[in-house]
Amino acid sequence: MALDNPAFSRNSAFSSQGAAAVAKNVSAQQLQEMYNQPATLPDREVMTVENTVAKTAGAFAVLLVGAAVGWLLTPAMPWVFWVAAIVGFVLALVNIFKKEPSPALILAYAGVQGIFLGGISLMFETAYAGIVAQAVIGTLAVVGVTLALFASGKIRASAKATKVFLIAMVGYVVFSLVNVILMWTGVNNDPWGLRGVELFGIPLGLIIGVFVILLAAYSLVLDFDMIQQGVRNRAPKKYGWSGAFGIMVTVIWLYLEILRFLAIARD
Repeated sequence: MALDNPAFSRNSAFSSQGAAAVAKNVSAQQLQEMYNQPATLPDREVMTVENTVAKTAGAFAVLLVGAAVGWLLTPAMPWVFWVAAIVGFVLALVNIFKKEPSPALILAYAGVQGIFLGGISLMFETAYAGIVAQAVIGTLAVVGVTLALFASGKIRASAKATKVFLIAMVGYVVFSLVNVILMWTGVNNDPWGLRGVELFGIPLGLIIGVFVILLAAYSLVLDFDMIQQGVRNRAPKKYGWSGAFGIMVTVIWLYLEILRFLAIARD
């Protein structure tokens, strides 16, 4: 169901159909090789929540190191974080379309994306003192609450909610593209574009910001659900890296949305 996050949706290891979904994507020779293997992988070779958490922690550690580098380099080389943004986007696409997870590429993505986040965070911090700490705390709070609710069983992914989520995501992407075009063409000169338009005295960016933060939180629920599915499918341990990558993509998106929300609120 995690169609929002291609890190999972393109991977049969996280399919709710389990082995049947895997079988559809392999050749006759590969099926024969699979038939010749033991019926199940040894426990130490399968994906678990614990080893996925360890891989996720390692990826975020690399992200934080990259963020520190980006923060320090940006004053002297303001172009660094823009280059990092482009390289990070390319690495994201490579990781998404690879059939098998690559720890090296995922960690490279984490480091480069960290440089981008460090640079853009410094820009926001220069304009709005203390905003980065607030955004970090806000991100940790949303992730923590979402994880706690998911672990307790109080919130789960459902087919109906996911359909609504996908429709909302498409609408948000269209809005963002239109907003960028209007700003680039000079039709809208507000620094926030359409987000700066006020409705009943409230900037549209704040209204949409709350909505998008909720979308990101539900995206985390889908990510957690897909990781659980991978564990139930007894996917190979390496797919824990796919779980780490998927969560990282969602958390980065969440942090950037909270950062922008707080900046609009300050204005």
